[in-house]
Amino acid sequence: MKVSHLSLALAGALMAVGGAVVAQPAKHHGAMKPNPMVGGAAMLPTKDIIDNAVNSKDHTTLVAAVKAAGLVDTLKGPGPFTVFAPTNQAFKKLPAGTVDKLLKPENKAQLTKVLTYHVVPGKLNAADLIAQAKANGGKATLTTVQGEPLTAWVQGPNVWLQDAKGGKAKVTIADVNQSNGVIHVIDTVLMP
Repeated sequence: MKVSHLSLALAGALMAVGGAVVAQPAKHHGAMKPNPMVGGAAMLPTKDIIDNAVNSKDHTTLVAAVKAAGLVDTLKGPGPFTVFAPTNQAFKKLPAGTVDKLLKPENKAQLTKVLTYHVVPGKLNAADLIAQAKANGGKATLTTVQGEPLTAWVQGPNVWLQDAKGGKAKVTIADVNQSNGVIHVIDTVLMP
């Protein structure tokens, strides 16, 4: 699928999930709970996913990958999106040379597949993920924009994700609200 068609497919997927659970921002004693800092930067709920992510020093690899895949305009769109955002350290866990290979123009389709596997249509905060897992015997299946499922579950105080290949990622910072969705920072790159 060409990237120009990806935006259309993504928009179609989002239209198709009009009934998706869209959580309200977390409240704390009657007031909006402030977003956590990410990568040393304030994450403003009035900015979109891209405008916030570019300020995080922990997400420079992810931002470079989103730019290389041509997904900036899509993730600046209205959404809403739930983005599981791997840190630079998460990308460093991949086999040597993987990131450089994915960033090459000839591998744009593969890079797009990996990145869209980290995006779920709708806005799901941590409470939504936990509730879905509890309602489904301890595990929730999330369908990504890429089309393949992710599994979410709770272990101790943490939300975890498992990808199609059996890899696991822990949500290290949850509920970073954006104007067009929510970001959950994760410690491992998920692979479709």
